Amino acid sequence: MFKKLGRLLFILLFFCYQSSTYAQCAMCRAVLESEGNQSTAEGINDGIVYLMAVPYILVGAVFFAVYRTLVLRKK
Repeated sequence: MFKKLGRLLFILLFFCYQSSTYAQCAMCRAVLESEGNQSTAEGINDGIVYLMAVPYILVGAVFFAVYRTLVLRKK
């Protein structure tokens, strides 16, 4: 019982831990510092959001498919 609880607590803490980093891609930093206009910075920010959103959408689709397969077929 305590072994399972310890594992669950470890997993929860592992996923909740955040590491602060102030790193930035060298090329992105050079482009943003050399350009004076905001359109380049907005374009890079939009690209980052796009790259971040795609994995979440794919994982959500997989979880929905598993949910539909396991839960809805039992009814």
